[in-house]
Amino acid sequence: MSLRPALFFIIASAATAPQAATAPQLIGMINHYRSAPAGCGGLARAALPPYAAPPALSTVHIGAGAFLDLALEHVGIPVTKADLISISNAGDEAAAMGVLKERYCSRLLSEDFSAIGVQRSGDEWTIILARPQPPRMLPELDEAGQAVLRAVNAARAAPRTCGEEHYPPVGPVSWNPALGDAALAHSRNMAELRYFSHVEKNGSTAGERALRAGYRWQRIGENIASGQDSADEAVEGWLASPGHCANIMRPGFTEMGAAFAISSKGTLYWTQVFAAPL
Repeated sequence: MSLRPALFFIIASAATAPQAATAPQLIGMINHYRSAPAGCGGLARAALPPYAAPPALSTVHIGAGAFLDLALEHVGIPVTKADLISISNAGDEAAAMGVLKERYCSRLLSEDFSAIGVQRSGDEWTIILARPQPPRMLPELDEAGQAVLRAVNAARAAPRTCGEEHYPPVGPVSWNPALGDAALAHSRNMAELRYFSHVEKNGSTAGERALRAGYRWQRIGENIASGQDSADEAVEGWLASPGHCANIMRPGFTEMGAAFAISSKGTLYWTQVFAAPL
């Protein structure tokens, strides 16, 4: 995602501070132009689908020095790409459309964007073009734990080198609900307090959390991760890290639990707890 170079457009338009007033007529004119483009730069253009017009795109305020992608994320529209056009001295929609066709036709006819927002303040116009990120397909909590278990046991079934240590195939681990509860508690704590560590803010460790969950252990280990949207991604990351990989392949572990929690910013925090019972 590369949006920050658009900063100079934002600063140039910020002086007029566009009001949150939409211009649906101009959006309709732009979409009509996309459906039957009358050339652009002397080149014939194919018809394009209309832009979606989510209301938030026409109300977002771009302050001086702000970044466009962050402003859009703030109003609930995370994007993979965005652009901003600012025009002046256009007294109505027809005049604004004339300027857009003359100076910005290639951007109006770009296939890089799928959504549009328009703001007007007097004869100043701000047009935001964006491609929103696709919806995240997050796993169900119970299924995520079982997916981690399946991926871990698939990894344990084959020989593997973790850093400089070679591990032969090892038997599967089984699911333990208490370890799952301990993993969930730690993931929630990291997500709520927005930190990343095996030691919680109150000083508790994986072993203490397992005991609180009712699991008496003779050996224990923990893997954590953040930012991955699926169990498979989390396990792949652990397998690529020598210490985490060693936990997965350790023959002394016979049971495990795993879970994730989501922070207020949408980041997933994963915890996986391995153990052998007393």
